[in-house]
Amino acid sequence: MSKEEAHANLLVPGFRTEKVAKTQTQNGHGTVWRFSGTDKAAKASTLSMRGIIFMLFDNCSRDVKKTVLPLAHGDPSVYPCFRTCIEAEDAVVNVLRSGKCNSYAPGAGILPDRRAVAEYLNGDLPNKLTADDIFLTAGCNQGVEIVFESLARLNANILLPRPCFPHYDARAAYSGLEVRKFDLLPDKEWEIDLQGVEAIADENTVAIVVINPNNPCGNVYSHHHLQKVAETARKLGIMVITDEVYDKTIFGDNPFVPMAKFASVVPVLTLGGISKGWVVPGWKIGWIALNDPEGVFESTNVAQSIKQHLDITPDPSTIIQAALPEILEKADKSFFAKKNKILEHNVDLVCDWLKDIPCVICPKKPESCTYLLTKLELSLLEDIKDDTDFCVKLAREENLVFLPGEALGLKNWIRITIGVEAHMLEDALERLKGFCTRHAKKTDTETEPFQALKLSENNVAVK
Repeated sequence: MSKEEAHANLLVPGFRTEKVAKTQTQNGHGTVWRFSGTDKAAKASTLSMRGIIFMLFDNCSRDVKKTVLPLAHGDPSVYPCFRTCIEAEDAVVNVLRSGKCNSYAPGAGILPDRRAVAEYLNGDLPNKLTADDIFLTAGCNQGVEIVFESLARLNANILLPRPCFPHYDARAAYSGLEVRKFDLLPDKEWEIDLQGVEAIADENTVAIVVINPNNPCGNVYSHHHLQKVAETARKLGIMVITDEVYDKTIFGDNPFVPMAKFASVVPVLTLGGISKGWVVPGWKIGWIALNDPEGVFESTNVAQSIKQHLDITPDPSTIIQAALPEILEKADKSFFAKKNKILEHNVDLVCDWLKDIPCVICPKKPESCTYLLTKLELSLLEDIKDDTDFCVKLAREENLVFLPGEALGLKNWIRITIGVEAHMLEDALERLKGFCTRHAKKTDTETEPFQALKLSENNVAVK
């Protein structure tokens, strides 16, 4: 297999020439075509991460004579060092060869597989889940879409963190949910600003989204903080939507605490899946779990709305659904440990390099996920207006693509993907250092010789 074939699924620019759009409106019989595309998704697509990444790819060029390094998005699965465990692959192969799972599946998912997810999530939860509390989805992102559509009513608003994974903003816009942002506090381990939450909520607020472990910040919330979140949500009369898809991607000291532990305080809707933990985003299998011992989701019709939306959306692959019990049951702890060790090493690698790049600062080492969030010191740079300008010029000059913080709601920060091979990071950081050196603001000492030369050329006496 060639190098190109090995990374055929890697999201990189194709450097293709755009086709010239045709403007024909007549159908050849004296009348106009009566159909046209709508712009319903226009606003949502501008908020999506893909749109931003492809805009940056458009600024990459063959003329730079350097391989494009796509470190704006996270997909470790394309790199051999992050290949999923053999147990997961065998589970899928066994189901495929059985010939028993080539059919359609129920909208909520296959019953034994929903039961397996419930058992996987239960752990030491005080209120145990059953299969009836689980709905299978085509990845965690589809879970977001279904939940947002289920909650979207006239004038409803939802509370999202800043910074935040952009898919939440995009789907809220598409569903017609008003977004209100609360801050994550970098000087407090990226904790949620709970006073800010109370200040922006009103009678039309339906939910607060908590991402834990957090993408993009890389922190893991403590038991105490999550309890405060639950108490605040209960006070406001809103549900908690918790995205826990990175629960198996932790390499720091803080243990993961599922939000469902506080389901007796407030109804908790958990979104999860195997895409990040098992490094198989292309398998498209996730879940919605209703942690609600008081039956609030039933009495408010949320559970019924989710079921109805599942009836009109595509199902996850029947084969992957059927393999899920074996994947979850035979999860190899050594696989997760190896994967997380690589990520921890990559974090250390980046942080060591950043010590010599003063305009890019990492306030806190991440302890989870596959990203490193860094702050730009624009005062140290010339001709760089903001984070987007920084990333555009970096792509243009170095064929290096980072995600501007503006895409996450955090202006003048950048997110660097660490879920790649170490040699790629070293190459990227070498390019980043060169770029920052070229754009560094000149000090007075550095500019004195040039000023003296200019004065000399104008026949002005210099000492």
